[in-house]
Amino acid sequence: MNVQFILLIIGPYLLGSVPAAYLAVKWSRGVDIRKQGTGNVGAANVLSTGPKWLAIPVALFDIGKGALCVWVAQLLGLGAAQQVTAGIFVVIGHNWPVFLSFRGGRGVFASLGVITMLSPLLGLYTLVMPYLFAPFRLVALGVFFAYISVPTLAWFLSKPLGIEDALPITLGLVVIITLGLFKRLLVPRTDLSKPIPLGVLIINRLLFDRDISDRKVWIYRSSSSKDTTTPPTDEQEK
Repeated sequence: MNVQFILLIIGPYLLGSVPAAYLAVKWSRGVDIRKQGTGNVGAANVLSTGPKWLAIPVALFDIGKGALCVWVAQLLGLGAAQQVTAGIFVVIGHNWPVFLSFRGGRGVFASLGVITMLSPLLGLYTLVMPYLFAPFRLVALGVFFAYISVPTLAWFLSKPLGIEDALPITLGLVVIITLGLFKRLLVPRTDLSKPIPLGVLIINRLLFDRDISDRKVWIYRSSSSKDTTTPPTDEQEK
């Protein structure tokens, strides 16, 4: 059992470290996604900067690797604490991948895969909540609300959500959500955000996953300097 559990730490981390977004854009366009758009190694940045259709397989791969690790733990008969620990390490691998010098994504879709395997209903909630904000182009805000509510739902609605061991699942989800929020916060300032007060910067990053309030300037800032740009035209925005 101990050997299995060790493998379910190392294995999920290595699988989580496979950077689908980086590889997809590199193979399709020959560029480094870390130098494009927001610089984030995830499906959202693929949607903004790469061939848009590539965002779908990238998102599915990231969801799949999160789900796979928990599913394997379940097949091996491991308990809830060990299942969620495997999920934690796949998210760590995605956020800090060994194959990209520990510079990865936010772990949103990898976390979704983990949550779905722990509770399909909670996974559905986590999927739907962010996209309620999509018409307002505030998906990142929807992700934030999903993040902060998921552990609470897991604890207070454990039985309706099909969660039998509420304590380890809830604590594990708190860790996974914290990893995602820390990843939003723990990035260097850009030249665009240097004049912004620290409190405002923290709020922008937590709620909107960007340093400044202007979404267009942030997403379409210069890929070479990552500091200044002009807002895109309407055609670029489309």
